[in-house]
Amino acid sequence: MDSQNYIEINRKAWNEKTAFHVASDFYEMNAFLEGKSTLNPIELELLKEVTGKKILHLQCHFGQDSMTLSRMGAHVTGIDLSNKAIEKAKEIAQELHLDTQFVCCSVYDTPQYINETFDIVFTSYGTIGWLPDLNEWAKVIAHFLKPSGRLIMADFHPVVWMYDTDFKEVFYSYFNVEPIIEEETGTYADKEASIISKTISWNHPISEILNALLSNGLTLSCFHEYDYSPYSCFNNVEEFETGKFRIKSLQNKIPMVYALEAVKP
Repeated sequence: MDSQNYIEINRKAWNEKTAFHVASDFYEMNAFLEGKSTLNPIELELLKEVTGKKILHLQCHFGQDSMTLSRMGAHVTGIDLSNKAIEKAKEIAQELHLDTQFVCCSVYDTPQYINETFDIVFTSYGTIGWLPDLNEWAKVIAHFLKPSGRLIMADFHPVVWMYDTDFKEVFYSYFNVEPIIEEETGTYADKEASIISKTISWNHPISEILNALLSNGLTLSCFHEYDYSPYSCFNNVEEFETGKFRIKSLQNKIPMVYALEAVKP
């Protein structure tokens, strides 16, 4: 598949989604503007103390997590493919008087736009599924990490992406066998949104993720799996504890999220 084709298709989809996401209850913009943290215990446990740390946030959308990290005392640069999302992120950062920096570029092109290294590379929730080549992704991470720098990652488990949207049957392969081309009405943050978006994504098994990082010189220091999602972004979910969501029919039978830390020696 022509790489520029998938980039432009996905950029268009995320440009269309951004305004709906900013206005949605899902992203709780008013609470965020008043100081609410958008980070979850899963990633906070791995991030630990970030005061004074330089952080590169890959695929930051319109920057809420990036700005939350800035509020925690970090020096943050967020990148994202969507120019509309980055425009909004810059606008919000200016409104909040935060020094968070934002750059519009694809993950693979980031070395062409940023010329510095970081203590932490951070990426979370719904990110690598938009990338066809994880070896190139891991190469970018290794490039930007200082010696002893850390990758902190939390994302939805590839098992989740095997199911149809209502979690009634296994619909896609666990393995990265082909691009997944879909048309979606609405969006996870606003299912009633008046948009129809075409997207191209890939499912990456855990082995592919870990081997990409290891092959690019990173050392895995921890890996966790969780039987819940911190977000109510799927169909047919139930909140079994505050801030913890599972698929009603599957309960705790599948992993929904994983998180890891990898270190550059």
